[in-house]
Amino acid sequence: MAALGMSVLRRGSGAAPRLLAVAVSCQSCRPKASQCPGDGGHGQPRDHHPAAPGRARRGADPGPAASSQPLPAEGADTKTYLWARYHEMKKLVYDLLPPGVCNLLNPAAIYANNEISLGDVEIYGFDYDYTLAQYSNLLHSMIFNTARDILIEQFKYPEGLAKYDYIPGFAIRGLHYDVQKSLLMKIDAFHYVQLGTAYRGLKPVPDEEVIELYGGTQHIPLYQMSDFYGKGPSLKQFMDIFSLPEMTLLSSVIDYFITHGIEFDQVHLYKDISDAIRDVHVKGVMYKWIEKDLEQYILHGDEIYAVLNRLVNHKKKLFLITNSPFSFVDKGMKHMVGKNWRDLFDLVIVQAGKPNFFTDRRKPFRKLDDKGSLQWDKINQLEKGKIYKEGNLFDFLRLTGWRGSKVLYFGDHLYSDLADLMLRHGWRTGAIVPELETEIRIINTEQYMHSLTWQQALTGLLERMQMYQDAESKQVLLEWMKERQEIRSLTKNLFNPQFGSIFRTFHNPTYFSRRLVRFSDIYMASISCLLNYDVNFTFYPRRTPLQHEAPLWMDQLCTGCMKTPFLEEMVHIR
Repeated sequence: MAALGMSVLRRGSGAAPRLLAVAVSCQSCRPKASQCPGDGGHGQPRDHHPAAPGRARRGADPGPAASSQPLPAEGADTKTYLWARYHEMKKLVYDLLPPGVCNLLNPAAIYANNEISLGDVEIYGFDYDYTLAQYSNLLHSMIFNTARDILIEQFKYPEGLAKYDYIPGFAIRGLHYDVQKSLLMKIDAFHYVQLGTAYRGLKPVPDEEVIELYGGTQHIPLYQMSDFYGKGPSLKQFMDIFSLPEMTLLSSVIDYFITHGIEFDQVHLYKDISDAIRDVHVKGVMYKWIEKDLEQYILHGDEIYAVLNRLVNHKKKLFLITNSPFSFVDKGMKHMVGKNWRDLFDLVIVQAGKPNFFTDRRKPFRKLDDKGSLQWDKINQLEKGKIYKEGNLFDFLRLTGWRGSKVLYFGDHLYSDLADLMLRHGWRTGAIVPELETEIRIINTEQYMHSLTWQQALTGLLERMQMYQDAESKQVLLEWMKERQEIRSLTKNLFNPQFGSIFRTFHNPTYFSRRLVRFSDIYMASISCLLNYDVNFTFYPRRTPLQHEAPLWMDQLCTGCMKTPFLEEMVHIR
């Protein structure tokens, strides 16, 4: 196995940090004869206690995986031995990371959660905002400023709030907000708050206070969590990119009230800010900004034309379902694709009212004329080249016959765009995650690669060496645990100083990641990533080992993590 690990490294064939840890730890964990008397290495189990008479021998021989416990050399104290193992491991980690190990991941790649062949897809559907149309970050500042002014002018909030400006990079998508506690925080896939990522206003809340607020635990009970669409009784999850200015405004207002000693009702404050943000969208203010300066606000328009035109040339059917109004979509699509953009689409549906569009049968389709005015005729068929408003998916399916896995729909909102389509209707789904590009560029840095690889190696040492329980060894292990926590904080801060990566809470996936895997077959940074693949390309997800498959998980083979301490003693308890 050591030879295999070294071979991977020397070839530079794209070994991830997980594989790097293998090569590093294989040599470090191979027991030496002087250290483990009577032990011939990984494949040579030591003598085991015989099974007691009358007991089944099924568990009597734990086998090679649990064969050896590392022991200090004769005459050496355990503290010296532990630090020797530590320094040996650290040297190997940094010596064996080859040049070019970074840049392993391609930000323009498409990543698969589920196997899907584009050759089987006949119909492509798209959302508009942050799917076909990608917006510049300037839009977030405009939303923040306008909603802030609405609070001051219409809701009569203190004029001192005018001093607050939008803070780019303060919040990330997928955070939860506890309305009653005024806490903005990141929660993992197991409903645990990631300590160090809970904020009240613009300041972090101490870990001890967070734990106390939730009854002595970091865990958020299921009944308090968000419902299917991210709206729970006391917790709200911010899932779309437009929510970034909302989270920042929420934190800024709370910061002002706390700083000035002003009491406030948490529920009213949250509702006022939500209403102010909603007004920016519903009253069309945001649409007017973008329409006035399409060049400044819309990004990568030429690539969108290339994607759509390529699909049409390969005889694919295209449709658009968006919550935005026709006049806004029309101007944006003309800017990106050209004045004949509607010729590319078989169907265009605006102001659809997602996610209710996918679940509510009550609203019928209405036709718009070329100027966007409503028509009154009953809709018995959906015609190419026509514009439709509202409606529902059940009539859509009945009138088009577009069902099941031959349909692939792309959107940026995991709940409003994708969840119902995958779970209720069997469409294939693609998530647009613009943050993916930035996160991959960070993952590809040497700093991240070294930090993560050493963190994995150190974690393996901690797990393997925890059997040493004398006073000096415990002190060594505590120092390792402290260092491990420091490295975890460092890697978190590389993504976002307040909340870290949108995909990870240290070692666990985030709640956002859990939904991403559940509701999307594939995900990518931009719809233009499709240009990097043939229209018949098949995406194969990588097999990720489950915990009980640990012997197949490369970074655990030789760190000793797969070996259960005290397994020999446990045999006699059975």
